[in-house]
Amino acid sequence: MIKGRYLFTSESVCEGHPDKVCDQISDAILDACLEQDPDSRVAVECLIKTGVVIVAGELTTNGYINIPKIVRAKLKEIGYTSSHYGIEYETCAVLVHLEEQSPDISIGVTDGEGQYGEQGAGDQGMMFGYATNETADYMPLPISLAHKLVRKQAEVRRSNEIPYLAPDGKSQVTVEYVDGKPTKVTTVVVSNQHDEGHSHDEIKADVIAKVIKPVCGKWIDENTKYLVNPTGKFIIGGPQADSGLTGRKIIVDTYGGMGRHGGGAFSGKDPSKVDRSGAYTARYIAKNIVAAGLAERCEVQIAYAIGVAEPVSVNVNLFDTGKKSEEEIVEMIKKVFPLKPADMLEQLSLKRPIYAKTAVYGHFGRNAFPWERLDKVEELKKLAAS
Repeated sequence: MIKGRYLFTSESVCEGHPDKVCDQISDAILDACLEQDPDSRVAVECLIKTGVVIVAGELTTNGYINIPKIVRAKLKEIGYTSSHYGIEYETCAVLVHLEEQSPDISIGVTDGEGQYGEQGAGDQGMMFGYATNETADYMPLPISLAHKLVRKQAEVRRSNEIPYLAPDGKSQVTVEYVDGKPTKVTTVVVSNQHDEGHSHDEIKADVIAKVIKPVCGKWIDENTKYLVNPTGKFIIGGPQADSGLTGRKIIVDTYGGMGRHGGGAFSGKDPSKVDRSGAYTARYIAKNIVAAGLAERCEVQIAYAIGVAEPVSVNVNLFDTGKKSEEEIVEMIKKVFPLKPADMLEQLSLKRPIYAKTAVYGHFGRNAFPWERLDKVEELKKLAAS
């Protein structure tokens, strides 16, 4: 546990941010595949720049997938409905270059076909999961508030409460901690693309009143700093201002930097890839451990070798807040939670079209996702008491 006073900052990005647009397109393609063929193998990435979307990667499925149609529908949903924003859903170019999954990988992740006789991990790597009791959703407060701010930005844009906002934008929240506990928000940064003809003072007043204060509520005080569009204006945005790539916002997707990250991105990958299913399982484990009262904070690491079902390691860090030793918690994890790829897919029902919603506002902290369930709490409590 960190002692004393310190500041911690996390950021999030709007659904119209170029990188997030690519994440959403990749996961929309994944969902379309899984809806028709739950055993689809998908690793699809996107690149977006002014007027152009490029879709590339590997895709093996028994379904029929109209990639350009999915791309255009997602751009329209996000709000890219005018060339004024740098890309327009009806007229943009969509270039597609997809190939089937390598048979050398496929044999290792198809149940019964690998040299170990069961479904192995889709790649080597380590995945982290994190949970803390400082918020109701067991997420760190800075990233929780940052996500809520960009969600609110989208809400007031779509409802025309702030009618001049455009799809692109970001948020950033700095929280003061004292002895490991959040006490207040010291700085909020909100940048939002906007139409011409609106002054900085107007935009700042609207965003503070209709976005920041409704979200940050009790955490702000008279000393909180508000930095709204700090350069003064944000007219040129989206893919016109910056290219976008799938998988470039992995810290936004997870814990805002509060927990470690194994390095693998999530979006566009089917759940046979442990980059995704392993990270979701690690969060599932960490959240249930904290909810069971076994620790105030918990970080779980799981590591895999390609084609091998059993993890090569399981590690826990309780940050000196545990009611049991970390060695004991690791043994409890092995008894209670699914750790083999096939078991993770079954336990969390991951071979379903549930991923498009994960691609914006974070993959963790929302109860709609199966890895956010607290269905192992009682089992953990009984083991801890035995």
